[in-house]
Amino acid sequence: MSPLASVAERVAPRIPAATSTRLKLTEIFLSLQGESTFVGCPTVFVRLTGCPLRCSYCDTEYAFHGGRWHEQAEVLATVAGHGVRHVCVTGGEPLAQKACIPLLAALCDAGYTVSLETSGALDVSAVDPRVVKILDIKTPASREAGRNRWANLPLLQPHDQIKFVLCDRADYDWAKAVVAEHGLTERHTVLFSPSATQLPARELADWIVAERLHVRFQMQLHKLLWGGEAGR
Repeated sequence: MSPLASVAERVAPRIPAATSTRLKLTEIFLSLQGESTFVGCPTVFVRLTGCPLRCSYCDTEYAFHGGRWHEQAEVLATVAGHGVRHVCVTGGEPLAQKACIPLLAALCDAGYTVSLETSGALDVSAVDPRVVKILDIKTPASREAGRNRWANLPLLQPHDQIKFVLCDRADYDWAKAVVAEHGLTERHTVLFSPSATQLPARELADWIVAERLHVRFQMQLHKLLWGGEAGR
């Protein structure tokens, strides 16, 4: 081994092998689902640490770093201890960790209804088909629209959902054009959400009603109930 390779090995982060089932988690908690068609359902949230994106409106920056390693069996036991049947795997960006894929399958095998909140920037082809994918298409004002992986759209199933977080009228018009171009409402529930700090919710609601747009308006229920409290 060359001296350079030896140094690289010493400074490289210790990341489990691709076949590992270890995951780095920020938190596991029980709350009400605040978004998607599962809104209002008691849900166990499994929040994985890390995200390759930096969206302008991100409200989970605390999940970018830190966290603690867990074995998959430990995660399953913690989820079971909460006693509800819906589990949401979220982040950060959960698919940035390879061990997310076997975790999703294990949760499905255990009989849970499982949803996955993913940015849509990473390949979803390996996600268990039983999982309900909530695919977040990034708009121009998010500053991450260039990361959208459009090849994910044909991989989605009818039960999967597509979300747009909108920051202004330009985002709304852009999202409307994407929906029309890809015929998204013909196959999926499409969710339009206002960015909490950038677009008044009533303004977005008025646009949708005025244009009779066949999308589902949503606000973040957890923020209406608990504000900005972490773990909600």
